[in-house]
Amino acid sequence: MKRRLTIVASVLMAASLLAPVGATQAAPAGKDRGGPSPGSYTPPAPDWGECTTPRLVSAGAECALVDVPLDWDRPRGEKIQIAVSRVLHTDPDYKGMIAVNPGGPGGSGLIYSVLGGAIPDGVGAKYDWYGFDPRGVGSSVPALSCDPDYAGAGYDRPNYVPKRLADLRWWKKTTEGYARACGRSAAKELLPHMRTEDAARDLDAIRAAVGQKKLNYYGFSYGTYLGQVYATLFPKRVGNFVWDGVLDAKKAFYEANLEQNVQFDKNLDTYFKWLADNDAAFGLGTDWREIKRGYYRLRKQLDRQPAADGRLGPDELDDSMLSAAYYVYGWVEIGQAYATLVNTGDGDELLSFYGGPGDDNGYAVYNAVQCTDAPWPGWRKTKWDAWMLHRKYPFLTWGNTWYNAPCLTWPARSGKQFKVNGSKVKSPILMIGETYDAATVFSGALATRKRFRTSYLIEGVGGTTHSGSLSGIACVDDTVASFLDTGVLPERKRGRNRSDQLCEPVPAPDAPAPAGLRSSAPSTAPEGVSDRMPADLREGLEQAQSSRR
Repeated sequence: MKRRLTIVASVLMAASLLAPVGATQAAPAGKDRGGPSPGSYTPPAPDWGECTTPRLVSAGAECALVDVPLDWDRPRGEKIQIAVSRVLHTDPDYKGMIAVNPGGPGGSGLIYSVLGGAIPDGVGAKYDWYGFDPRGVGSSVPALSCDPDYAGAGYDRPNYVPKRLADLRWWKKTTEGYARACGRSAAKELLPHMRTEDAARDLDAIRAAVGQKKLNYYGFSYGTYLGQVYATLFPKRVGNFVWDGVLDAKKAFYEANLEQNVQFDKNLDTYFKWLADNDAAFGLGTDWREIKRGYYRLRKQLDRQPAADGRLGPDELDDSMLSAAYYVYGWVEIGQAYATLVNTGDGDELLSFYGGPGDDNGYAVYNAVQCTDAPWPGWRKTKWDAWMLHRKYPFLTWGNTWYNAPCLTWPARSGKQFKVNGSKVKSPILMIGETYDAATVFSGALATRKRFRTSYLIEGVGGTTHSGSLSGIACVDDTVASFLDTGVLPERKRGRNRSDQLCEPVPAPDAPAPAGLRSSAPSTAPEGVSDRMPADLREGLEQAQSSRR
């Protein structure tokens, strides 16, 4: 789930044509032997040119726009454009193309053509890496935006928990208004064509456009679901697939949100326990249950009297603390900011973790996909489920409910849930997840393992971080590298459905200096653990993935 609605859109320029190095003859996009197809379409070769974003320029990336049908049932009809970037292989042991999706739905992936440098042992240099903005996102044309000034991204909003009738009415009116605004968007023609199946066919069009027979793929979070849909549609085109933070296809998306409400609450408890264990640094006490009780007392206080010049109310408190339940990366900084609020009443530092108003492109696409991918329940069931879960798991439940509430009145019709089926996939698939991942709960990884008999599941035992591969855990990262190098996975465990390889999770950071002596330096990982992924890519993952709750 995304609290920061800001998606940084990359502007790209298509220029000179450049044929892909080492390309092979492609099969048409949208058509696969043994796979369903609404129509055949092969896009023209991309007109590759210079990228304009400094990060891609410095990496030597090329950028282009790939034409795809707006409606895959009418492949000869109106076209839209998918923004794509690539970094070509430099190792003569060429393995083909590999596309990356950072999650969402709604996450910009254009920058992820530079991900190859994070793969251990130089294996990434053997691939051509492709980043792309899915339809409606970022630099793709058209990009979807409904209301850039959407009040849901403002400050000191009415309480998520609608114990007051006025709060409930405000949130219903506001979320319904956002849905109506999407129906009036300049890109409203996209709305009936934003299902994950559409994105999967776009992905296959990219494969065909660059002349590859098979697709290699690295998907994070929602990107794992996109990969599952692709593999179901085009099983014979599946190459080496890596799925990190695996979504259960049967629960996309309403049921998955309910599961998140439970596990995010539990993960916040885990964070409170860490704060209690490091009382010398944060000064919040040694009893984690009292820290938790203090959190909810503070929430009530902020409802009466917001902090940070009236900007930090109870909702902003929840949203600012949410990242600590997603990942361990920012535990020190969030803890210091929260302790400052508790001990001094100054909420400015904590509010920086919220973000505030911004471009709603990512949020608009998030809704456009999930609201039409599968049927959505009505308000009566939504409200009932929210109150039932809130009783025991109050941290996220109502905030998540309102975040997804535009689906209750979405202006485009939802379709039948796509049936993911891995029975025809013969290629190996590497899956990764941590035991207490809250965004995509681990039971979803087990369910997906069962559907894809060629898959192999790594479990970060006891971890709470979402999509944490390439974080410096050798047990995980070396397996990724070996698989991408050889296309071979270790033998899958037989018997009951369980993880195949147990690894350490992404560890909590080292305890900071005692309270009052802390420095402004960023937190550090434990000795011997160093994030392999560049900081801007990690931040991009967090922005993209926080649109899936």
